[in-house]
Amino acid sequence: MKYFDYAATCPLDKDAAEVYVKAATEYYGNTRSLHDIGSQANELLENCRREIAQLLGVVKEGIYFTSGGSEGNFLAIHALLSAKKGKHIITGIAEHSSITSTIEKLTEEQQYEVTALPFNQQGHIDIEQLRNAIRKDTALICIQHGNPEIGTKQPIEEIGWLAKEKDILVHSDCVQSFGKTDLQRVAQSVDSLSISGHKFYGPKGTGAVYIHPRLNWNGYYPNASHEKGFRPGTLNVPAIAAMTVAAQKVYQKLDQNHSHYYLLRETFLNALEPIKNQFVVYKTDDSLQLPSTIGMRVLGIEGQWMMLECNRYGFAISTGSACQTGMKSSSKTMMALGVSGKMAKEFIRISFGLETTKEDAKELGESIVKIVQTTHNTNPV
Repeated sequence: MKYFDYAATCPLDKDAAEVYVKAATEYYGNTRSLHDIGSQANELLENCRREIAQLLGVVKEGIYFTSGGSEGNFLAIHALLSAKKGKHIITGIAEHSSITSTIEKLTEEQQYEVTALPFNQQGHIDIEQLRNAIRKDTALICIQHGNPEIGTKQPIEEIGWLAKEKDILVHSDCVQSFGKTDLQRVAQSVDSLSISGHKFYGPKGTGAVYIHPRLNWNGYYPNASHEKGFRPGTLNVPAIAAMTVAAQKVYQKLDQNHSHYYLLRETFLNALEPIKNQFVVYKTDDSLQLPSTIGMRVLGIEGQWMMLECNRYGFAISTGSACQTGMKSSSKTMMALGVSGKMAKEFIRISFGLETTKEDAKELGESIVKIVQTTHNTNPV
């Protein structure tokens, strides 16, 4: 089986796995313990904090380790809202479920009002539409950086400038883009962001949040003693160490990996040339596109059917964000783009990883051509 679902999760990097075992057997102390074994674990934890902060170009005092992107988004939103008056939130229709569910909870329990913005045809939040949505009581703008289904990157720097001008806080879910593009300018444009280890070859159940140290926030959980009150629970230091190693490795080859993904993208799309009038790819300009993610529709073929057929041919693809799998509703990204009904259900996602070869991408494209031609009974191969 050849894997094309890296946007859902990645295999654990071998060096990261070795670090996990070493840390779990040699740095097993609780970081809150005052004895030497606890102090050794805490020192390792703080080294990881410094490294993640350096990759993001921020100060380590703003880094908090979490169990992943969902927890990070939940806690960051609550922290920012505790630091800012106002009952209005601006977000996007295509946000991750951890964002939308958190905001829904806020509307039900604390009477926040929400404006959810669509995408334009390039898969972006329109800045003028965002500007027009701002109210006097707008406290937070919550926009994901990298879309998990079509790979478009939102203009977070521009959004940050606008928010600063209006004295509004900004949170950005950077789970899909961390490790695929340099986030230092993004990190300097927001008040908080979240990342998740398993999206860049770290272990599952790891992540981090950056919150600007200037903010005076309150944690969601009362009397939490870990991470300066940001979250409760003993930290998984071995997993955090492994995540940090994985992050360092992908950042060392950021440009090289970017070129690799573009080559794979071009190879895959070229292989679809025989059915060029039978599919639609959702994309934007190269500078605002994560090349590792291709979101597309094969006209007249339901995405789930295409996914199952690809699986039969030996390729693992998806029908969109893993967090939406099994739900009856259409892809949030398709909804944000104004695509609905049967057309929305045609959506599939192809996502490449470091292990994907040019030949793999070509073979997948050729297999999709065979599936389409056979299904449509046109020039069956």
